Amino acid sequence: MTTDTPARLLQLLSLLQTPREWPGGELAERLGVSRRTVRRDVDRLRELGYPVQATMGSDGGYRLVAGKAMPPLVLDDEEAVAIAVGLRAGAGHAIEGMDEASVRALAKLEQVLPARLRHRVSTLQAATTPLTSGDGASVTPETLTVMASAVAGRERLRFAYRAGDGTGTRRLTEPYRLVSTGRRWYLVAYDLDRADWRTFRVDRVSEPFPTGARFAPRELPTGSAAEYLRRSMQRRQETYTFVVTFPESAETVAARLPGWLGTPEPLPDGGCRVRSTVGDRVEWLAVRLAMLGFEFTVREPRELVECVRALGARMTRAAGAGTEGGAAEGEA
Repeated sequence: MTTDTPARLLQLLSLLQTPREWPGGELAERLGVSRRTVRRDVDRLRELGYPVQATMGSDGGYRLVAGKAMPPLVLDDEEAVAIAVGLRAGAGHAIEGMDEASVRALAKLEQVLPARLRHRVSTLQAATTPLTSGDGASVTPETLTVMASAVAGRERLRFAYRAGDGTGTRRLTEPYRLVSTGRRWYLVAYDLDRADWRTFRVDRVSEPFPTGARFAPRELPTGSAAEYLRRSMQRRQETYTFVVTFPESAETVAARLPGWLGTPEPLPDGGCRVRSTVGDRVEWLAVRLAMLGFEFTVREPRELVECVRALGARMTRAAGAGTEGGAAEGEA
């Protein structure tokens, strides 16, 4: 029998989070208490915000249903390890759709993971190799979680930083936001030594260390960290405008097109057009457009037209060489 009420409530919550209906008698037997105690404990969970639904019947039943807000979850060891491994794998490669909220979730989970589970997570990740798209540099989940915790706690952050030319510096910052572009993670922060806002590529950061000193957030020059990063990248890179048309509808293309590449505009013929300004290599843009899996036509600029033409010819030659030599290596 569980006499510790908080422990019994956690045990009851863990049972109810299994997607099934629990008869009151079975819950009472599992917890070693009376059905009346189960009813009281259910009422306590409801007071804490957990939407427990009761059903009528000879034995009565209880199940956890969707509510207006998401209350805290209780995870068993296997569930906690699975979620941590998944978040680590995604966060480490800045995959599309992975944003700061995911890193905050990872930081919260790893903060409360027991040492034995943290070791299991590290062992599993070390033994696996994720297959990711793009050429974005990978970052360690530990670096991301330290930064996310400093952002959430409004805590000054020290770290070593390696610039593009290899120059190393030490930085003391007030971290504002982490931003994922789909290829890389960036930290938008106020650099105290330079008395100005800066953006830092997270894969060039090492030895991040929260100082423990709290700070009052400053007002960012732009409305959002993502907009500040976009403007910062445009100032540092040569930018150009490209125009590409697709025979597919705008809705179809938008489902696969990363937001940083622009927004499809419908055309009278049923196709769509994407017009956007980027600060990236034309080679990368050509490959990224080809990876969408749609037919497309480059209208401008001339550099992108020539790059796509050369890439297409190279791929055609590669395919021809493969067919002449028979089946590709590893093919059944």
